[in-house]
Amino acid sequence: MTEPADDARIDTRAELLPEEAAVGSEVPREQASAILEESEERTLHPEETQLASTQTPDEGRSSD
Repeated sequence: MTEPADDARIDTRAELLPEEAAVGSEVPREQASAILEESEERTLHPEETQLASTQTPDEGRSSD
């Protein structure tokens, strides 16, 4: 079960941004939960997740 603080974060993130609202979402709360979970994983383990990300600088990555 999620904590009340987590529920509040999920509810806030589930409010669609304009570009998200333009395409719609059938399950915004579930998407918000997944987004926040992935974000927390990147925050807690940046060294492990940086190589998998396409949005982080190329420091330490080879361009093969």
